Amino acid sequence: MALRLRTAIPRLWQAQTLLPVRFQQTSAQEATKEKKFLIYRWDPEKPGDRPRMQEYTVDMNQCGPMVLDALIKIKNEIDPTLTFRRSCREGICGSCSMNIGGENTLACICRIDANTSKPVKIYPLPHLYVIKDLVPDLSNIYDQYRSVEPWLQKREEKPAGAKEYYQSVEDRKKLDGLYECILCFCCSTSCPSYWWHPEKYLGPAVLMQAYRWMIDSRDDFQKERLDNVSDPFSVFKCHTIMNCTKTCPKNLNPGKAIAEIKKMLASA
Repeated sequence: MALRLRTAIPRLWQAQTLLPVRFQQTSAQEATKEKKFLIYRWDPEKPGDRPRMQEYTVDMNQCGPMVLDALIKIKNEIDPTLTFRRSCREGICGSCSMNIGGENTLACICRIDANTSKPVKIYPLPHLYVIKDLVPDLSNIYDQYRSVEPWLQKREEKPAGAKEYYQSVEDRKKLDGLYECILCFCCSTSCPSYWWHPEKYLGPAVLMQAYRWMIDSRDDFQKERLDNVSDPFSVFKCHTIMNCTKTCPKNLNPGKAIAEIKKMLASA
């Protein structure tokens, strides 16, 4: 009996000491959750540099849930030369628009895929000249935006003492789904028609903003605005592919706005 007791005690002691070891091993495995990011890199000021995809590994347990969080972590902790635009981090400014996993979207509201075996591929917005890394040249699009004169225009001066141009509730509702555009240009850079004719076709983002002012009841220059886009390219190069509506990170419908402009031009 005593012999059995002496042999049982060491076994119990061994079992107690093994438990903490197994727990520590499990914790070590859970301490890192590595995710790979393949990011487009190109620096035109670096002699001999060519466009390439550079791989980075990020511990997702130490990173926020959005792609922008990973980009900021990479820039702050791994590679300070990585260049991209960002500002609000709230899906409001449109600065961090880029192509993520084959889709144009905003990095600040795009969640990182939880599947760690699948890398995240990040490119600048397609079919634009690249300034550096993930920063595209938006000069042409901004010039087109300026060309539609996106501001209120009146034929008469505001009456003395007046502070506002009033608008009915019904007229105000017509602007819903238009004024929310943040000019991220995810839609325009996803449009094949814009890829083919970026100098002549205004593109979904600019046309939606043009339409927003065409139907504003406070504006007096609807005819002039329509005349400004009545040529064969500005609007009519839209072939209703609807990539613009599908990719819009704000869930707006540029395709519908373009169709409405076509209807207005047809009946003008």
